[in-house]
Amino acid sequence: SADVTPQIVEWPQKRVDLIFKINEGPKSGVLRVNFLGNKAFSDNDLRDVVVTEQSHWYKFFSSNANYDPDRLEYDKEQLRKYYRNRGYYDFRVASAVAELSPDKNGFVITYTIDEGPEYRFGKISVETDLKKLDKNVLLALVPLHRGDIYQDQQIEQATDALTFAAGAAGFAFVDVRPHYTPNRAKGTVDVTFDVKEGPRVYVDRIDIVGNTQTLDYVIRREMNVSEGDAYNRVLVDRSKNQIKALGYFKDVDITELPGSAPDRTALQVKVTEQPTGELSFSAGYSSIDQLVVDLGITQRNFRGRGEDVSARVSVGSFRKQVNLSFTEPRFLGRDLQAGYDAYYYNYDLSQFQAYKQSTVGTGVRLNFPLSLNSRGMLRYTIRDDNVTIDPTFCDPANLTVSPALCDQRGSFLTSLVGYGYRLDRRNDAINPTRGFFFELNQDFAGFGGNVKYVQTDVNGGWYHGFNKTFKLSVSGSAGDIEAWGGDHVRINNRFYKGGDSFRGFQIAGIGPRDLNFQDAQSGSLGGKIYAIGSVELTVPNFLPEQYGIKTLLFSDFGTLGVLDKFDKNRIDTTTGLPQADPNIKDDLGLRASAGLSVQWKSPMGPIRFDFSQILKKETYDQTETFRFSTSTRF
Repeated sequence: SADVTPQIVEWPQKRVDLIFKINEGPKSGVLRVNFLGNKAFSDNDLRDVVVTEQSHWYKFFSSNANYDPDRLEYDKEQLRKYYRNRGYYDFRVASAVAELSPDKNGFVITYTIDEGPEYRFGKISVETDLKKLDKNVLLALVPLHRGDIYQDQQIEQATDALTFAAGAAGFAFVDVRPHYTPNRAKGTVDVTFDVKEGPRVYVDRIDIVGNTQTLDYVIRREMNVSEGDAYNRVLVDRSKNQIKALGYFKDVDITELPGSAPDRTALQVKVTEQPTGELSFSAGYSSIDQLVVDLGITQRNFRGRGEDVSARVSVGSFRKQVNLSFTEPRFLGRDLQAGYDAYYYNYDLSQFQAYKQSTVGTGVRLNFPLSLNSRGMLRYTIRDDNVTIDPTFCDPANLTVSPALCDQRGSFLTSLVGYGYRLDRRNDAINPTRGFFFELNQDFAGFGGNVKYVQTDVNGGWYHGFNKTFKLSVSGSAGDIEAWGGDHVRINNRFYKGGDSFRGFQIAGIGPRDLNFQDAQSGSLGGKIYAIGSVELTVPNFLPEQYGIKTLLFSDFGTLGVLDKFDKNRIDTTTGLPQADPNIKDDLGLRASAGLSVQWKSPMGPIRFDFSQILKKETYDQTETFRFSTSTRF
């Protein structure tokens, strides 16, 4: 409804002022988005596909609820992608018409579409004249099968797979072109991939722009191509994912620019910095600690060099913790991640389990690549654990605590050597929608010191995004710790689960428990074996994306238990001999919870609310129905 009126004001000496008088009028909203010709999908389904949104009073932050003629062309392409990825090879948008309402307060947009029939893949073949490439081997790499629903996206994935395979075979310049032969009578599309050697192009230069804090070399070392190398699109795409995986940038884009010659190209890596420091604060209340205050500071890109530095202090009525950590991602200039950790813990549990414990330790670690998607880890840790108990409690003439607890008095030095393996096939390390990861860690204590055990941990996850709103993830972890050489697993080395690791239960809320102290978290005895799984589904909350609010439905399930036999004993007051205490429960029973998690990227930092409902528990477990956490970034 804008109206522009030019006005001319004449002045002496043949001069004039040119004035544009602008009457903007109200913004032209979108009253309705209609679709004609759609049968396979409803209007509501297609409204979720197009970017243009219908104007509503609550969409005052949305920039897509106003009429923009250029946006209609983008919407037509989005509709084409949507249908072509669901079998509709002949789909086309016949027209996209915007009609202004008589009162000029908005537009009614109508897309007229021709869906056509649904197609499936027919014959899939690969043709090439390159002698070093075997057509049968290439065909086996194509993720298409006869009879599957036709999808453009799968053809793009097949093209990438063939391009990568040709590059691995030494053909840096390869041109993979799919050719389509539709058979409308059978409802199939035959696809032939023609693999030819393409024109040779070299990388002239690589420009890094947008990095206001991160140093250039931190970004360049993640590039799989260098200046002067042969251009390879697969390597460029992989470089983009590796830069995104650093977590330092909100957006990463690599574009090709004309080089100094026809066979040269320049790569421009454009990044948008985001906060990499995090100042976290949390406060809570528990029956053992009363008020607990947790303060942490982390900088994942220290001085713009990619170094990771963190410090955390946790103070409660009965515990104090201090953790310091430093990680150098490129030790000695190589793809070798080195780190150093130091920590101090102090637990005063004398009011509940008659002992105090302090731990001071330090360790070093190395992380190195094994293959394209896997890494190995080596580490060494040495720590001193000191457990003190009032001597009168362990007087043989008048024992008042378990003899197993008395056996754990004193200072114990743990010298631990460990290794790990991680396989990561996720499509995005920050926000995955496809792929999986698997991790194995094993630690051996006993190479020096006086503590001997073997601890094994495994964890993994699988991710699948159905669309931009629905995302499913399935993850799990399991662990086992066993003593050797006549030793036993001490209470401070066992597994404790709950809180963030098992929603719906307090920290150390599940597993073996001494019911003589059932009103305190110190009644938890930990366990030697655990297995926990989690299923999460991201669901729509009908709020604009710019609010930064994400909602997830979740279910956690698993178990924790198994104690050494003498850890379940108490001294019989009549015989003076140890016997099984019925108040020490060690049931390796199933626990399960379900609930809603709300995550908000607020201006103050990420905030998370967990609302849980217990589905299965033991009578002695400690539960919680609500959990809150927050942190702020800088």
